[in-house]
This record gives sequence, C-alpha cells and structure tokens, in this order.
Amino acid sequence: MKAKTMDKKAIGVLRRMDEEGIETAWDRLEAQKPQCGYGQLGLCCTQCAMGPCRIDPFGGKPSRGVCGADADTIVARNLLQMLAAGAAAHSDHGREVLEVALKTAQGKAQGYRITDAEKLKKLAEEYGVSGDTPEEMLEELSRAMLEEFGTLKGSIKLIERAPEARKELWKELNVLPRSVDREVVEAMHRVHMGVDNHHESLLLHAVRTSLSDGWGGSMMATEISDVLFGTPKLIKSTMNLATLKEDQVNILLHGHNPVLSEMIAEAAQDEELLNLAKEKGAKGINLVGMCCTGNEVLMRRGIPMAGNMLNQEVIIATGAVEVVVVDYQCIFPAIVDVANCFHTKIVTTSEKARFKGAVHMEYHPEKALDIAKEIVKLAIENFPNRKKERVFIPDGPQEVVVGFSVEAILDALGGSLTPFLDAVKSGKIRGAVGVVGCNNPKIKQDYGHIMLIKRLIKEDVMVVVTGCSAVACGKEGLLKVEAADECGDGLKSVCEALKIPPVLHMGSCVDCSRILVLLAAVAKALGVDISDLPVAGAAPEWYSQKAVSIGTYFVASGVFTVLGIPPRILGSASVTKLLSQDIEKLIGARFAVEPDPVKAAHLILKHIDEKRRKLGI
Repeated sequence: MKAKTMDKKAIGVLRRMDEEGIETAWDRLEAQKPQCGYGQLGLCCTQCAMGPCRIDPFGGKPSRGVCGADADTIVARNLLQMLAAGAAAHSDHGREVLEVALKTAQGKAQGYRITDAEKLKKLAEEYGVSGDTPEEMLEELSRAMLEEFGTLKGSIKLIERAPEARKELWKELNVLPRSVDREVVEAMHRVHMGVDNHHESLLLHAVRTSLSDGWGGSMMATEISDVLFGTPKLIKSTMNLATLKEDQVNILLHGHNPVLSEMIAEAAQDEELLNLAKEKGAKGINLVGMCCTGNEVLMRRGIPMAGNMLNQEVIIATGAVEVVVVDYQCIFPAIVDVANCFHTKIVTTSEKARFKGAVHMEYHPEKALDIAKEIVKLAIENFPNRKKERVFIPDGPQEVVVGFSVEAILDALGGSLTPFLDAVKSGKIRGAVGVVGCNNPKIKQDYGHIMLIKRLIKEDVMVVVTGCSAVACGKEGLLKVEAADECGDGLKSVCEALKIPPVLHMGSCVDCSRILVLLAAVAKALGVDISDLPVAGAAPEWYSQKAVSIGTYFVASGVFTVLGIPPRILGSASVTKLLSQDIEKLIGARFAVEPDPVKAAHLILKHIDEKRRKLGI
C-alpha cells in the first residue's frame, strides 16, 4: 500500500479495500496495462469516421492518416482539443458563478448575499460600472463579465492586469483572447478534419485559448466567488481522513464549484436539522471537503478537508460517510460502485454532471437553500444505516493554516509588497514557485508534490499551492507555521517573522488566477515582465484537461513550468521541440518534463538563479 500513496491515513483503508475486493483507481490503472503507446505519444487520431488512424512513431509507415494528417498535425490537434476542454470546464464554472451573482443582485437567488462589498466596489471601478446600491453594482458587474464570454468588442477586461510588456507581446503574437467562449469554439473548429493542420498555428491558438481561461473565465470565477462568499483570510483548520467524526453525520463536499456547498454549510447549521440529527442518534453534522469544492469552503469557512482526488474512493471505504455531494469535475464515476459497498449515498446536483446509480437532486439558485436542506436531511436520515462494525476512521487530523488570497498575503506583509521584495533582493527568499495540479495514479499519491516542495523550501524558495497540491501539502504538515523548521535559514527567518507557513495555500484550481495577479503585481513593482522574475511553476502529478490549460497559460504568461508527467506530444519531434525549446524565444518561458521531483527541483533552482543573475540580485 505504501507504493500507492504517501497519505499515511489512507494506507489502512486501502489495505481494507484490497482485502474486501473493492476496486480503486490504482486497480483500474493496473488492468489497463500496457496502455496504448500510440495514445501516450499523441499519435492516435479519432477526429473523423475515416479513422481511427495512427502514425508509426519510428518514422515508418503509416506516416499519415487517411486524410493526410501527419504526426505534427495529429499531436498538435489532440493537444489543442484537450486544452479546449480544460479551458471550457474552468470558464463554464466561472459563468455559473456569475449567473448566481446576477440572480443574487436581482433578489432571485435563495440564501445568497454580497459578502465582500469592498471587493465588489473595486471590481466595478475596474470594469467602469456603477450603481446606487451594492445590488445594482453587482448586477451591472455581472452583466459586464458575462458579456465577455461572447463579446463583440474583441477583448477581455481582466487581461489588462498583466504587465505592459506581456500584453504587447501577446498583441504581437496575435494571441490576445477576444472572448472566453469564442476561443474554445474556434479551437473545436480548428481541430475539425480539414481545417487547421499546421502545428504552429494550432499551438498558438492553444496559447490564446488558455489565456481566455487564466486571465478570463477562471479569474472571473475567483473574483466573483470572493464577492459572494468572502475574500479568503488566514484561517486555521484541519486536513486528512481523520477529519471524519464517528459520532456525527458526515457529509462530503466534492467537486469544484462553491455555489451549492456554501448553501449546504448554511443548512448544516439549521436548528431544526441539528435537532433531527440528535433524534437519529448523532451528536451533530460534520462537513468535510474533497478536491476544490473542499478548498473553496476550507479557505472561507474553515471547513476541514478530508483529502484530494485519489482519496475520493478511500474516504467512502471508511464506512463513515452518509452522503457524498458532488457538483462536477474530477469525480470518478466509480465512487457510485464503492458507495454501494457501504451505506453511503452519492448525490449529484448539476444538470451537466449526471452519474448512473446516484441520487439526483438538481441545484437551482432560485431554491438553493431549500435544496441544500433536503440534501442534509437525506444524510441525517441515512445515519442510522451506518454499520458501526464497518467504520474505520484514522486518528490524528493535521492542523493547517490556509486562506492566502492576494489580499491576505498583502495584509500579512503590512499592505505592501516591499517586505517580500526586500527579502528576495537580500537572498532570504531565493525565489517563488507555484506548485499546482492533481493526483495521478501513475505516480505515488502526493509524492511528486511533497518531495519537490520539501526540496524547494529547503533551498529558501517560497511555494504557493492550489488544488490537490495544496491538499497534499496540508496532509503532510507543510501548511502550518511549524513547517518553517524544514526551510533554509533565510526562508525560515521570513516565515517566523511573519508567522506564516513556507507553503501558502491560495485556494482551488480556478484560483491559479490569484497566482497570475500576484505575479503581475510583483513584476509591475520591479518594472519588469513576469518572464524576468525568479519564479517557476510545476505540476508534478497532473492528469486532467484543465491542467493542460493551466500549464499553458502559465507558460504564456512568462513562467517556466515543469511537468511531472509528459503530455501526449512526444510522437511529434516538432511539437515537442516547440513547447520545450523554441517557445521560449517567442514568449520568454517554456515547458520541461521531469518525473523525478528532486531533479525537477534542480531544474527550477537553476532557472531561478539565472533570473536572479539577470536582475542583478
């Protein structure tokens, strides 16, 4: 079991699942082996009914598909299609949050309110809209943002946050996004058979599509979530499977969108439901998070986090979860099968994410609180069905400090970036790295994240994390102030002075956009481009389409990015060379692939030191 995960709390549960023959993602991966070599290299094309076609990876025949597409075209097309799906997922999340915001402003969304009026005012000023009341202001802002999903004006407002040099570069390359939806739709048009078949053209549009995500849909999702639910501030909580409670109704919030989970958090405090829980023999209602829905309620409400993506089947096998509430993204269809081995009910809530065998209780903002109460009631009524002899909850929840929004970071620095910049110039902080992304069963769970990050902080590199990477760090104890003991002397002194961890939890997947905002602010303060900064990015265990978009918009923004798993491009020498070498000449950054996290750390440190040298620090 130790070969599967670094999560000590999960090992015992996994052993039990193995003994009982309950299938996990690791088992299904093993059953797939050997995986298709053509697919791993990106050389399999299924775009039309003349195929599927495949290209000989060794230069022999067939060297072209039926239509004549060669390896370069097929690989680039597949990559763009994967990226477009990821950008669409993030941006559709943003659209849904904006639709809730609009209905909130109109008084049509049950239970929602404006929580951060100050942030609302700043965003309204940025968009040039106003209103006599906060509600009117939110309505105008929501409409302005929603309009950018299919705008005719040909630009996205938030991209103006980038440094001038970066925007000029994007303009020269013709990759400034014209709207959110247009870039995704055009990507799907380009990959249609008989349209774009030049790998450079396809990949430049991939850059433009990713920017419409990172500086568009994702950034809007983050900003408006802050307005509705509160901008995160430093807050203490706990992480790992031990956050479950044996004597309470356990509800798992899983997925990526906070709009319903926020209402469930409200419903779980309802006096009538709490009394019902006691009638059913429970001492209370315990909410825990999973994946990025968990990150959302963790950083705003302090709701404990049970785990990251590869924990989703494991937590059900504790036998202690009454209901798993899912919205969308990164949810295994197989959790329904695992739940059938226990008393757990899977509740789906999104019209766009139905799961066979689950209970469907569809979310609508007009009656959000009522739906949330129905879900909580279902969990309470399921509590007596729990089989006590099958409950296995590990001991020892791990303490964490989370909530590092850009605003919270500036607040910790006394309202100015100057202390941070001084620490960088003096060498106390060697540089900064954003480590993001998922789990992937091809890599021992959390190993890529933890080993890379421990090496970086030991070398005085401050780390910011989002998504599953953030949860990996939390379970390992890297999100608490005491983790400074694992740092080099310089970073340790900064962390102790500011009373912060060396690894800063910045939120969910869409909150990678917070990192972009922070990078832009630092670059402007120094009078340079983002590509000049001693920073880097890494996705050690990525797996999803969203990760392709995230990695691309980081590189497109000027951030050297290291992947722990190779993307499906190695079947094309031209595409591989473009993304790992030539693209740096165009945009000042590139991708690298290094599965070994220690070697990846060396690549990053070398890059950071070179950037410091060029800046003269």
